[in-house]
Amino acid sequence: MNRPWRGFETGKPAESDLLIMGVPFDGAVSSFRGAAEAPARLRKLSAMTPPVSEEGIDLRGLVIHDRGDLQVDPEGSSYFDTVREEALELIKKGKFTLFFGGDHSITIPLAGAFAEHYYPEPVGMIHIDSHCDLMERYEGVQWSHACPQRRFLEQENAAAENLALVGIRNLEVEEMEFLQEHPSITMITSRQFYHRPRTDIVEQVIKAMKGVEAVYLSLDIDVLDPAYAPGTGVPEAGGLTTREVIEFVREMILSLPVKAMDLVEVAPPLDHSDITSWSAVKIIYETFAALVSSE
Repeated sequence: MNRPWRGFETGKPAESDLLIMGVPFDGAVSSFRGAAEAPARLRKLSAMTPPVSEEGIDLRGLVIHDRGDLQVDPEGSSYFDTVREEALELIKKGKFTLFFGGDHSITIPLAGAFAEHYYPEPVGMIHIDSHCDLMERYEGVQWSHACPQRRFLEQENAAAENLALVGIRNLEVEEMEFLQEHPSITMITSRQFYHRPRTDIVEQVIKAMKGVEAVYLSLDIDVLDPAYAPGTGVPEAGGLTTREVIEFVREMILSLPVKAMDLVEVAPPLDHSDITSWSAVKIIYETFAALVSSE
């Protein structure tokens, strides 16, 4: 089989157009595990994917540096510190950086590194997910995959008015109360996404990112309806289509200073015929195409 990212040029971080790192951690899930296997699976499928977008954009000119996977510390106690340190080193290179997990808890150290790099300039967060992930604690844990956006808002240069939640269709009572207390958070539910013109939604999210230096985009694959992504730990019916997510991510890349992105919660052991993993690979490649188009 061909190597991962076949057809792309590879290089050192300083000479590359985009940087990649896998974070195969799923120790903070509240349901079914398996997301730790996603980085290896996505790379394997990428070896079968030509470096051409769906509209014929030639991606071979992109130079990629794949740092590989950040192996999980068996002790686990300092793993997120290591993730943050390694992510910060990549983000410092000033190139678009793609992380894939792993469960959504990895966004905590990744977005923390992102905010640290751009401090004191304000940063924005676009959270594409069926869940808000705004819990203070979940099952007694502050580092749960239900908590990353609560932790993001604790960063000194992150503000509620620069947080956009897109695709939401499952809320905890605590999250509803938090949203009522922080009305400047932009929330677009799956139903709103279905009924409203996409141009209106795009404009609303762009407005929420006004004044920020850089934007972090966090994509939980469970934002997709389970028909398009059955292989995830907490599937939620009534979600977005793969086409809708591809188009929305593309608009964000073309319209905003998105400097880093993560794609999480793909769980190959829970998948069927790699439906979910192939959806993730498609989103990744169309993100690459948007980066080329934005140059």
